[in-house]
Amino acid sequence: MAERTLRGARLGGQSFEDERGIEFAARQQVGYACKQGHEFEVTMSVEADIPAVWECPRCGAEALSTAGILPEEKVEKPARTHWDMLLERRSEKELEDILKERLDLLRGGEIGPAHLHRANRKKRVS
Repeated sequence: MAERTLRGARLGGQSFEDERGIEFAARQQVGYACKQGHEFEVTMSVEADIPAVWECPRCGAEALSTAGILPEEKVEKPARTHWDMLLERRSEKELEDILKERLDLLRGGEIGPAHLHRANRKKRVS
């Protein structure tokens, strides 16, 4: 066993096979330029979908393709507020009625913080 091992070989290091008879995939150079003025090329397969944006290796900013490929516009949904979700469940007339009912209960001392009701009781008792 010891006589079959290769000295100095390490895992993942080098391949001892030569490149004869191997046909490499067709490649292309795709150019990009960032807002800082850095221009660079990325090697990609001819069959690959070319992305419109690539990260600049120098500054990390987004670089646009020099081939004229434009990034897709993302459709953003408007943010739904609490009021929008409330209107999905109830009409404005229903909400006005509920508000009036709750305000009457609050003013009558049946609901709300206890410290507010103690002050109202003292006024009523006096």
